Amino acid sequence: MQSVQGEAFLDIPKTRPTFNYRQWLKWSLLGMIGIVNGYATVLMYAQGEIPFALLTVFLTALALYIFGSKKTYAHRYIYPGVAGMVVFVIFPLIYTVGLAFTNYSASNQLSMERTQNVLQQRTFLSGKSYGFDLYQVDNGHQIIIKDGGTLLASSVLDLSAPVSDEAIALREVSTVEGKKATIKTIIQNRAALSEIELAMPSGADIRMSGLRKFASESALFTLQDDGQTLLNNQTQQLFKPNMEIGYYQPVDSNGQFVDKPISPGFVVGVGMANFERVLTDDGIKEPFMGIFVWTVVFAFLAVSLTLALGMVLACIVQWEPLKGSGIYRVLLILPYAVPSFISILIFKGLFNQSFGEINMLLDTMFGIKPSWFSDPITARVMVVIVNTWLGFPYMMILCMGLLKSIPDDLYEASAIDGAGPIQNFFKITVPMLIKPMTPLLIASFAFNFNNFVMIQLLTTGGPNMVGTSEPAGYTDLLVSYTYRIAFEGGGGQDFGLAGAIATVIFILVSGMALLNLKFTNTKLEQD
Repeated sequence: MQSVQGEAFLDIPKTRPTFNYRQWLKWSLLGMIGIVNGYATVLMYAQGEIPFALLTVFLTALALYIFGSKKTYAHRYIYPGVAGMVVFVIFPLIYTVGLAFTNYSASNQLSMERTQNVLQQRTFLSGKSYGFDLYQVDNGHQIIIKDGGTLLASSVLDLSAPVSDEAIALREVSTVEGKKATIKTIIQNRAALSEIELAMPSGADIRMSGLRKFASESALFTLQDDGQTLLNNQTQQLFKPNMEIGYYQPVDSNGQFVDKPISPGFVVGVGMANFERVLTDDGIKEPFMGIFVWTVVFAFLAVSLTLALGMVLACIVQWEPLKGSGIYRVLLILPYAVPSFISILIFKGLFNQSFGEINMLLDTMFGIKPSWFSDPITARVMVVIVNTWLGFPYMMILCMGLLKSIPDDLYEASAIDGAGPIQNFFKITVPMLIKPMTPLLIASFAFNFNNFVMIQLLTTGGPNMVGTSEPAGYTDLLVSYTYRIAFEGGGGQDFGLAGAIATVIFILVSGMALLNLKFTNTKLEQD
């Protein structure tokens, strides 16, 4: 009995579970994020921005899964990096490639439904126009319509108040009271006057059609029962959507497209048409091939010259007998410390053909004044010079660090064999530096292949080529050529064509990078 009673006394009373406020706070926060992003997704979808809506859904779902599950606890630390890569790298890449297969441009930005709405909002003068005067009376303004010798007056209006949607009836008057408003007053109140609809005694409704005119207006286009065809109420011409070009176009009695299409257009898929333009249109193909060759040459020269100059200067400033080497290091690194856009704009002034210091010096010493910005060859030479100046400090810093890793025993052994400084440089220094620098050289090549900032600030791609269907210049790189097509096209901004060229650039750069990496790995394995 005592043992049983003792066991009863040992029973520990059960405690109530405590409220876990951290879990409540976490799920409340995740729920709020899901609701807000869900609402934003619905708004994006309603505006027709389906790609951005899908991106928001993907990132929100991924965040809720990672931060809401204990199994994915470790992944929450890499989620910001993954989200940033998706938003700034993967999504723009996919979106650009998608644009390459559409006719998306300055005149083809809307969906077909929105294009129909825009066209249906257009009006035309469907009746007689009437002159009018605006009179200022005690309680506001009054519109007086002149119908031949008859004066028709509206009720007193408050132009500062919201305008009623109903038509305002006009009544015949013999005299007009109040002060006639000036044309300046009409211009100041033009927005309010344009919203007013007046009802004539005959039953016709009129609206303001000019600073001194009211006229009967009707909708220019009416959507037909099939939901696609539009009827021009002024000419009775039928318009149907041409899905090949993305415009509404007149059709004949047989349903065949005739005459010119009307703007605005709508976005449609065009398949490989943009890529075919790059390969078949002489106005695009010829400058594209020339710019591609120049881009490869420029990137190669940029890497080669900056590497050569940086390596030589690194060897010089690391030379032990050189006095004041620390000062030389600081001075040579300064071009890298100054923001590149400032250096580029300074060089743009120095190379000025009329007042630049470089041409003044060349004219004084040699009697020549090169046309740096108007001659294709000298313009490209100028671009290479400026880019070399901007890039050699980076290569010099890399080489200075790598020179410290070369064993002194190699130079001592070469000295015993009777080798000189030049032989040491080409037989020991260069091979020992090139191997570890290869990945950086590949990255430098890819950077210079897309060096948009320098070209845009220094030459803006000029001098321009003649006879091209899209804007192109002799110093343009593929990336700046794409930018000019997208935003400076003479026939309108052609984002679809620019997307196709950007896709080609991505494939070319990726292919060259993979070949370089494969070549490097093969060479390292052989060594």
